[in-house]
Amino acid sequence: MINVFALSNGRLYQEEVESPEELSRAHAIWVDLEEPTLEEKRWVKQHFGLVIPEDAIDEDIEESARFYSEDDGELHIRSDFLVADADNPHQIRVAFILNQARTETRQRDILFSIHDESVPALRLVRMRARRMPGLLENAKDVLLALLDGDTEYCADALENVYDALENSEKRVLDGDVTDEVASDVLATIARQEDMNGRIRRNMMDTRRAVSFLMRTKLLEAEQFEEARQILRDIDSLDGHTTFLSDKINFLMDATVGFLNVNQNKIIKIFSVASVALLPPTLIASVYGMNFRAMPELEWQYGYLLAILAMLASALLPMWYFRHRGWLK
Repeated sequence: MINVFALSNGRLYQEEVESPEELSRAHAIWVDLEEPTLEEKRWVKQHFGLVIPEDAIDEDIEESARFYSEDDGELHIRSDFLVADADNPHQIRVAFILNQARTETRQRDILFSIHDESVPALRLVRMRARRMPGLLENAKDVLLALLDGDTEYCADALENVYDALENSEKRVLDGDVTDEVASDVLATIARQEDMNGRIRRNMMDTRRAVSFLMRTKLLEAEQFEEARQILRDIDSLDGHTTFLSDKINFLMDATVGFLNVNQNKIIKIFSVASVALLPPTLIASVYGMNFRAMPELEWQYGYLLAILAMLASALLPMWYFRHRGWLK
């Protein structure tokens, strides 16, 4: 799918493009390609002279393969964008190509973005640019706004992580942590730890992209300051991820501690029961020896007396343990 965006009265709007002719008439400042077909790639090549690399959104980790500029002035940036889906959090690789070539029909930069699926941060920037006139003036503004939008999206995701951990903390510190509650809390903590790690990794990737853009010396003074502000925002969020990491470790230790307490309670019950049953076991063992010189065996009430003695020897230790508070 190809989405073409242009500027009108300082606002970003989308132009309907369903054919090469409509694409040639568009005054594009940003061309967004989501799962582009071979035909759409041919349109882009035919009208803009841009050949989209086959490995545009491959999972390369080498910085030299992700951030570079061509001799003709094309700037290539491949950055990961977060999708904070509760069931399936993941990153989407987005390839940006800033085409700065000038032709007789085109006297402005155009930003191209290529990705395999819908990116929430990109939708956020489009909505904001439609409502706020003057937010974007050129393709470099669009690129900075997209990277800034990813940072804001990460900030919102961090707030959701914090809220989830707060709810888990209330359940843990409530004191009545059963095995079921502990299992649910541990599952929540594990999910939030995974999300926190993804956010941290995503911000590191965005930091690298912004730093590379600043090193190209293509930004104007105002744009350069905006890029510096994005880096400051990332630094502040990075500190928050560290705080959440510590909070996750604390909740993990506290929950596991309550599980250990529950297990100790069970073990304590068995330990007390085994100690309380030792005296009646001893009595039963004595009268089970079946020696001749045991007059109680022939006494009419000997059996009843032995049973009562066994019950008393079991109940007295239990009463003592309860009196000392060892059964709580």
